[in-house]
Amino acid sequence: MKFRSLTRSRPGRIALAAVPVTIAATLLMGSVANGAVPVSFAISGSQFQIGASQLDGTGFSQYSGVAVDAKGAPHPVAIANIASASLADLCQSVVADTPLGQLGLLINAGGGGNPATATGLQLGMTDLKGDATFNNMRIGVDASKVNTSAKGSVGDFSQDADSLTIKNLQQTAWSTQASVFTLTGLHMSITGGTTCF
Repeated sequence: MKFRSLTRSRPGRIALAAVPVTIAATLLMGSVANGAVPVSFAISGSQFQIGASQLDGTGFSQYSGVAVDAKGAPHPVAIANIASASLADLCQSVVADTPLGQLGLLINAGGGGNPATATGLQLGMTDLKGDATFNNMRIGVDASKVNTSAKGSVGDFSQDADSLTIKNLQQTAWSTQASVFTLTGLHMSITGGTTCF
């Protein structure tokens, strides 16, 4: 199955800096290309948090890109692809100022030893923290040659790995999409601004 890309970078126009593996994955961005960048959906104007006590995944790649919101504004992101993932104690939160004050949406799933799972997972993130282990990792791969079905542009920096584990995951993102996302023990609630971390 060919995975539909969240976004693509324009060749040679976006610089990506790798962060030490012990800090987990990447981040990023020296400059952002001007002009339209195709995306599979227009992002909202709000970033959100994703947390998990542990993420285990296979088929990983990461490269730079741009996500565009509904008003046409570009946002630089690190695009991470994971072919298959499990997330223990998953938390997702987003907070917004409203006429009723600050309100949030909080989602929890994957607790009690029954992690949430995802296939064809793609993340457009701006920050990532945790303790990470990558297996058979390659750093400095051309983004068009990564070992995942979703790929970046020719000439762009990327990295990939056969598998990864990230403990105490804390991520801030503009977007998440998956072919299938199974949320075991799902609990969604409106809050006064509670966040995952």
